[in-house]
Order: sequence, then C-alpha cells, then structure tokens
Amino acid sequence: MAQAERFLSALRHCQLLKMRVERADADGITLCLPYSPQIVGNPQSGAIHGGAITTLMDTALGMATLCALAEFEVCPTLDLRIDYMHPGQADKAVYGQAQCYRVTRDVIFIRGCAYQDDPGEPIAQVVGTYMRLGKDIKGGLGFGRQLKAVAQ
Repeated sequence: MAQAERFLSALRHCQLLKMRVERADADGITLCLPYSPQIVGNPQSGAIHGGAITTLMDTALGMATLCALAEFEVCPTLDLRIDYMHPGQADKAVYGQAQCYRVTRDVIFIRGCAYQDDPGEPIAQVVGTYMRLGKDIKGGLGFGRQLKAVAQ
C-alpha cells in the first residue's frame, strides 16, 4: 500500500486529478478518482469525460504491476483496450480496479474495470499489456529520485 501511494504521488497528473489508492494487495489495486468539474465531459449532464476514465484505468493497470512483482520495475503500456459500457454519472467518484492475470519474463497481462457504485455495473472493462523493462530501469526525468524522495 505504501509503495502504491508513493508511486501515485509521483505522478503529477494524478495529483491534479486528486486520485488516491483505496486498496493495494497481492490480489490487485483499486484507485479512486473523485468527481470534480475538471473531469466533466458533458456539461449538460455532468457525465465524466472518457479521457479521465482512460487516465484512471491506465494508471490502475500500470500500478497493478506493483502488486504482482517482487521488486519495483518500470512497466510502460504496450496495449490498452477500453470498452465503455455507459457514461460515468455526475457527482460520484469513479473507482478503477485492476489485477494481473499473467506475468511473463517480458510482458504483464492485466485486466480491470471502472465503476461507481457497483463493480458488477462497470462504466468500462479494460485489458492491457505492460512491458517489463527490468528493475534497473528507474524511469526518466528523475522519476526514480522523486519516488525515493517521497519515501523518505
């Protein structure tokens, strides 16, 4: 949980969206994207913009690697497929849950969903593949240093 919170706090766009970690364990991760006017896609209905859902889910799936790997590795997105089922409702937080279902030497396979009240009624279903770059790659632009600084 602490590693997931440190990771999320190092991502500026997640800070701006006020995302937070709800759960992180061996079974996967759940992130929360609070509702705000900044994520509205349809001003008439207040429905949440698909880009906000995409950001939540790419982050959740990418962070699920933290739950599946023994040590931190940078794992960039190779492929992400999002099937939108219905719009996110106004004035409700969105939760993104993800779990790794297969880990190979080079690729991690992850699935998840975005939902509001009930995971059984998802806003979106998501599958993705993430490349394993190895534990010696620490990210660009001081990302590794930023993670370490937050941890101290």
